[in-house]
Amino acid sequence: MAEASRWHRGGAPKPNLHYRKEVEIRTTLQELSLYFLFLINLCILTFGMVNPHMYYLNKVMSSLFLDTSVPGDERTNFKSIRSITDFWKFMEGPLLEGLYWDAWYTNKMYNLKNSRIYYENILLGVPRVRQLKVRNNTCKAFSSFQSMMSECYDRYTSSNEDTSDFGLQQETEWKYSTPNSSSPWHWGFVGVYRNGGFIFTLSKSKSETKNKFINLRLNSWITRGTRVIFIDFSLYNANVNLFCIIRLVAEFPATGGIITSWQFYSVKLLRYVSYYDYIIASCEITFCIFIIVFTTQEAQKIREFKSAYFKSVWNWLELLLLVLCFVAVSFNIYCNIQIFLLLGELLQNTEKYSDFYFLAYWYIYYNNVIAITIFFAWIKIFKFISFNKTMSQLSSTLSRCLKDIVGFAIMFFIIFFAYAQLGFLVFGSQVDDFSTFQNAIFAQFRIVLGDFNFAGIQQASRILGPMYFITFIFFVFFVLLNMFLAIINDTYSEVKADYSIGRRPDFELGKMIKKSYNNALQKLRLKKPQKDEDNKGMKDFTEQARREDFDENEIQSAEQMKKWKERLEKKYYSAEIEDDYQPVTQQEFRELFLYAVELEKELHYISLKLNRVMRKISALQD
Repeated sequence: MAEASRWHRGGAPKPNLHYRKEVEIRTTLQELSLYFLFLINLCILTFGMVNPHMYYLNKVMSSLFLDTSVPGDERTNFKSIRSITDFWKFMEGPLLEGLYWDAWYTNKMYNLKNSRIYYENILLGVPRVRQLKVRNNTCKAFSSFQSMMSECYDRYTSSNEDTSDFGLQQETEWKYSTPNSSSPWHWGFVGVYRNGGFIFTLSKSKSETKNKFINLRLNSWITRGTRVIFIDFSLYNANVNLFCIIRLVAEFPATGGIITSWQFYSVKLLRYVSYYDYIIASCEITFCIFIIVFTTQEAQKIREFKSAYFKSVWNWLELLLLVLCFVAVSFNIYCNIQIFLLLGELLQNTEKYSDFYFLAYWYIYYNNVIAITIFFAWIKIFKFISFNKTMSQLSSTLSRCLKDIVGFAIMFFIIFFAYAQLGFLVFGSQVDDFSTFQNAIFAQFRIVLGDFNFAGIQQASRILGPMYFITFIFFVFFVLLNMFLAIINDTYSEVKADYSIGRRPDFELGKMIKKSYNNALQKLRLKKPQKDEDNKGMKDFTEQARREDFDENEIQSAEQMKKWKERLEKKYYSAEIEDDYQPVTQQEFRELFLYAVELEKELHYISLKLNRVMRKISALQD
């Protein structure tokens, strides 16, 4: 019977819970050590891709081309352009002066093949100006107004684009150029624009470029059908080994006026120049090795656990992290190949426009993928520190209240989107924060955080504005958010109460690291073994009891009780309780029973001693 009770289902002996947990924690420590090395390698790799000079270079260039005012009109710069007249003033003023630096600050002339902006940044090739237009009669006017409208130009789409030559039809700026399939499209404020269009490049001479601008302005190069103009050029700063790719965009919406935007990309296209760059290259190779190791580990886990593998959230995070790593490696390989193939060709053609925008575009995408990868890499650390008591409480709280949070989220977003649509319809035509439905959603999140434009809302609607604001604050801020906090607080109180009565994992990562540290010290003979210290403490306790004339039977009983207690604590209380009910063998039950009997005897003995002492005290008082 006793032997039969030791067998688990299928005839296999039941594994010791403490041993299984010890192996699991040891495996976790090994995985943590390997992953910690991977994270350090990834951090070095990512921080090697960026440096503070990128920000300062972007700031200097944006200050030069965006904030410089038109001579004689301090209020007009690229950011404040609202009309075609302002646009030509910018082209012939700040843009022209910013691109051509042919003299030192002492007015001493110097002859260079390329302009040096701020004396340090080489202008690569020549800048390019590109225009996209739409055809006439691409929109339909109401019948009552057709007599007044002889021309009608719709918003820009690829189907509405005008590809016919116009104007003087002599130079390339008057003739349509077909788009390049390899270059990315541009996503603007009022449209998505493809490549190609009516293109011209600037000259290396400042005077020739100025005459070009005057000629285009006088011959109406910008028409009613114009929908966007791109100004593209690239710089290289050898001092910090950075390329700065600049794009200034002026959109001409169908409503009239001009909307300006800009892009400044400081990228490091020449990757391996200094010794530190070669350290980054070694980190890239190590990164690939780590990916192969982690992929092999996950493949083994899938083969071992099969469908049960996909039931864990952490396993899904592992797969997502691996996918992002492979995507990052693919982007890196593609970027390096394109840089190797195109960079030399672009640098040789100094009289033509050097299209570095294509390289910068993919480099920025690679940087974004790496950023997302390292974000999830840091999130994965929670998998390992969940063995800690505090983190275990946090994970237990979130898992317990997940259903309540999902139910609350449904109710919250029903009310939230109802208010967003109300704000969009009532204030959308007058308040910028509610101009689109997406902006209305973001504006409401800002209201919850205390950032709002109440004056604009009130001015848009003096009745509905205050009503919208007050009711939104009351229901969303005071009611729903407090309900959310109440769900979290109540669940956390329940989890903390369970942990206070012992329903918690006793295996904590900190304890295991400390235990491994102590074992290492013992092997190096820098610390005495714990067993010897326990034996020494037991011997001291026995010798002290004999000096105080305790009964030998009592001493032996106490020693037996201490041994049973240590054995039971080691077997049960150092292991994590995985289920509410764990099967117990007959031998284990016998040990527990004997421990309880001896404990009862000790308590009875102590009770008798106390009664004897109380009787003696009563006799002395009498």
